[in-house]
Amino acid sequence: MDFLKNLGITDLNYGTSTGQNHFGAGKTFDSHTPINGKKIAAVRETTRAEYDQVMDVAQEAFPVWRMMPAPKRGEIVRQIGDELRKHKEDLGRLVSYEMGKIYQEGLGEVQEMIDICDFAVGLSRQLYGLTMHSERPLHRMYEQWHPLGVVGIISAFNFPVAVYSWNAMIAAVCGDVVVWKPSEKVPLCGVAVQNIIAKVLKANDLPEGIFAMINGGREVGEWMTNDTRVPLISATGSIRMGKQVAQVVGARLGRSLLELGGNNAIIIGKDADLEMAIRATVFGAVGTAGQRCTSTRRLIVHEDIFEQVRDRLISIYEKITIGDPLAGGTLVGPLIDADAVHAMQAALKQLEEEGGQVVFGGEPLSGSNGIGLPEGASTDLNGGHYVRPAICIAENDYEIVQEETFAPILYLIPYQDLDEAVSTQNGVKQGLSSAMFTLNLRDAEYFLSHQGSDCGIANINIGTSGAEIGGAFGGEKETGGGRESGSDSWKAYMRRQTNTINWGTDLPLAQGISFDVD
Repeated sequence: MDFLKNLGITDLNYGTSTGQNHFGAGKTFDSHTPINGKKIAAVRETTRAEYDQVMDVAQEAFPVWRMMPAPKRGEIVRQIGDELRKHKEDLGRLVSYEMGKIYQEGLGEVQEMIDICDFAVGLSRQLYGLTMHSERPLHRMYEQWHPLGVVGIISAFNFPVAVYSWNAMIAAVCGDVVVWKPSEKVPLCGVAVQNIIAKVLKANDLPEGIFAMINGGREVGEWMTNDTRVPLISATGSIRMGKQVAQVVGARLGRSLLELGGNNAIIIGKDADLEMAIRATVFGAVGTAGQRCTSTRRLIVHEDIFEQVRDRLISIYEKITIGDPLAGGTLVGPLIDADAVHAMQAALKQLEEEGGQVVFGGEPLSGSNGIGLPEGASTDLNGGHYVRPAICIAENDYEIVQEETFAPILYLIPYQDLDEAVSTQNGVKQGLSSAMFTLNLRDAEYFLSHQGSDCGIANINIGTSGAEIGGAFGGEKETGGGRESGSDSWKAYMRRQTNTINWGTDLPLAQGISFDVD
């Protein structure tokens, strides 16, 4: 396929990279497309010796990179953004091919990388500190920010390139160097990004190690989380994984930036614009086949319009096109692998055992005979991991509703009054994204107040998915508390230093302390 060749993806790609060079001696593992289960290419897993080599090269690059003025670092990131523009279609197609999201979403993910590069370029001239007045005469106080060093990034399969860029491009303009472990389910996306960045590094005669990559599974990630040479670990994934990362990194007094699970809800008030609410719900629930951390998993609907909303959703779900994500007109591609399909089936079975009801969909679809797939769908989809998105009736306190199932399952939950709706929205252990559809100003302001949503993201009349890069992204409670992307999230990648300068001839002490020495 031309897009693979254009990105430097050949039959065998070494999965360890320091800047311009790929290398590897470890065992190989295969990348498969969830479209039909076929092998794309083989990747070499990073060995322990290679890991240490990557860290050595990154540490050598750090003193050079941090001494480059921040606006000059921003210029390098600007060039990376331009190189991504050249490869947007090819990289977007690879994201779709290796991960399974539809091509339009693959393009959107690469555009998000480009946008964060633009954001980081401006940020490179805005790494502001503060000045403050000293209580002592002829003293000046201020604070400034310094780079941390090596930043380790562990990313998840569902956004194989965008979330990496949130961290890497901002860390880079802050003066840090980056070591990235992409998900072992989508390693070729990582290889492709490294190839794109390598062109910029080489053109600017920059040292290896500013942007490095390691590849493999849990063991490789654990090397980095245990490594005192890595002061910050930014990890995206499950709550279970995040708790392990937090414990290991905390034990060595390192920093963790965690973006973990979501169990996101939309509240639909009886005075909502229903067509807007329904459209946002459908995108949030079935976009990326329900494999976003911001996917809409719970729909909390006023009892007066509950049946109307349920029936409207079913009528739309009946028409949703499921199939090859690279084909035009497809709205829902495959789940990432067979395990994800099995997890969805287990969740639906548990729901029914707890007293809930599946009112539409939920079944696996066979690519070999086209059941449930668009008319005329290719038999080449055999081996893909397709499901029909599910609509369910549930109660919020069901054990399965309290968990995040990474699949297109939407739980409909009725409510009577606003306090009940907000309590239901907040009544889960995750706290990432939330939304409310209402034309009532008082209800909207209540939802956004300290009495309302307890999530890191709270929206009015837009859904839970599709965050812009300008705002800080992240959540509370077991979502981890991290913030990435926009606003002042750059501070996570730097260390704060307070400075006091005495430019007088005396040595007064703070708080008026007298300490005379003859």
